[in-house]
Amino acid sequence: MTGSVDEVAATALALPDVVQAQHFDIPDFRVRGKIFCTARTDERLAMVKLPQPLQTAVTSLYPEAISPAAGAWGRQGSTLVRTDLVPAALLADLIVSAWRHVAPKSLVAAYLADQESP
Repeated sequence: MTGSVDEVAATALALPDVVQAQHFDIPDFRVRGKIFCTARTDERLAMVKLPQPLQTAVTSLYPEAISPAAGAWGRQGSTLVRTDLVPAALLADLIVSAWRHVAPKSLVAAYLADQESP
């Protein structure tokens, strides 16, 4: 099924230094202790922490499926994604973008260099 917790987890856990934990009984994904993504088990809903310009762009392109979280969380980049309403490739890109937004710059640089290697 598109956007399942297992799909979110597979994408998140494939990134460097990511561990899965629980936050208020919701599976979350952390890089060096910082949450960048969560995925609900009871509905097709994920949270990704995005840079503000990307959050603004994707919420305007997919208003029926992507929205800022309420209040200060949303203003700080927490973005809710209806995982069943977005293309799988977009969901994966958003998870990677959230990881890049939260991960240490040196870890992101090493990841990008590895991605560019033949």
